[in-house]
Amino acid sequence: MYDLIIFDLDGTLLDTIGDLAAAGNYALEKMGKPLHGVEEYKMFVGNGIPKLIERMLPQGHSASEETEALGIFSEYYGRHKSDRTKPYEDMRELLVELSAAGITCVCNTNKAQEFSEELIRSVYGDLIREIAGAGRGFPVKPSPEAANELIRHFGGRALYVGDSGVDMQTAANAGIDACGVLWGFRSREELESFSPKYIAADVAELRGIILGKRD
Repeated sequence: MYDLIIFDLDGTLLDTIGDLAAAGNYALEKMGKPLHGVEEYKMFVGNGIPKLIERMLPQGHSASEETEALGIFSEYYGRHKSDRTKPYEDMRELLVELSAAGITCVCNTNKAQEFSEELIRSVYGDLIREIAGAGRGFPVKPSPEAANELIRHFGGRALYVGDSGVDMQTAANAGIDACGVLWGFRSREELESFSPKYIAADVAELRGIILGKRD
């Protein structure tokens, strides 16, 4: 049924929230600002690191504080982005199976391209054929431009897989089917509010959606 699977990164392919929260709190502590719990960071992520910085800083912060926090965050995250990050259970096995079935797997993320490349290649190697992250010249999601370029390049019928409303909106903007996943950072209620075609509770259910429905 699907020839191309476009995966989100954070909260979909990899559980990155521990390292994102650690980098955020490191920057906040350096700046003498209040810290946040991991659950709060789950609501801050999804629109790229600059937006994460904006959300984690106290209301009424200045543009110069955003610049300072972004610099501290990026330097720390660059060194510690793999400390706690790990693949979701059975995800690698699914990617191997999809590849064997002739289904192309790619990634569209709002995370910086450099960080995305390093994380994905270290865990999944070439099972993810292409990565379209921030810094590739495309607007951030929910703009569909990166997804559309991946579809133009690889062809076939595409399914977008992600854990947030931003991902569901990106799929809708690209005019393709979406599958929301419940193992990531956002709630079922958020995903359902965008009316995706599918919702998967775990990787096994996602496998059934992709492989069980192929013609």
